[in-house]
Amino acid sequence: MPRAALLFALALVAAPAAAQDEDRYAGYHYPPVTSEETFSRVIAPGTPPAGQDVRVNFVTSITKAQLAAPESPRFVIFEKGARSSHLIVVALDDEIFRSLFRARAVLAQLTSNMRGTEFFRQQNLHLEGTLYDMLQIMGFETLTLTDGATWSHRVTFKPQG
Repeated sequence: MPRAALLFALALVAAPAAAQDEDRYAGYHYPPVTSEETFSRVIAPGTPPAGQDVRVNFVTSITKAQLAAPESPRFVIFEKGARSSHLIVVALDDEIFRSLFRARAVLAQLTSNMRGTEFFRQQNLHLEGTLYDMLQIMGFETLTLTDGATWSHRVTFKPQG
């Protein structure tokens, strides 16, 4: 019986540590996650996920485009994690992501831009692929959207395999 109690106590201690490690960016880059969803559609079965360099280049390309535009960026996008597999998008003003619906509208606009890329055309995704599909194919594990003040929403991607 004492062994069972010890195992139970260890499980109680380990669970918060695991959860904290999983969301170690909450409280620093964004407020704690207030809503979540799982994206499980597999639009291109058998497509191996892209490597870390592709994820980093994707974020770098968006950031460069934002900084080259005449207006100041309204949100920042960056990747985190040992394999750059967590994408974070933070609003820089109080209007753009005033709600999750507005944040999703920005993602829809990014989807429109992505459909015109060579990658989407080569994968034959230009008619039905979404930004979520692309992020999943690139091997991102999560996407966290936040207004940077009051809410954060996490999307967890099912692996492509």
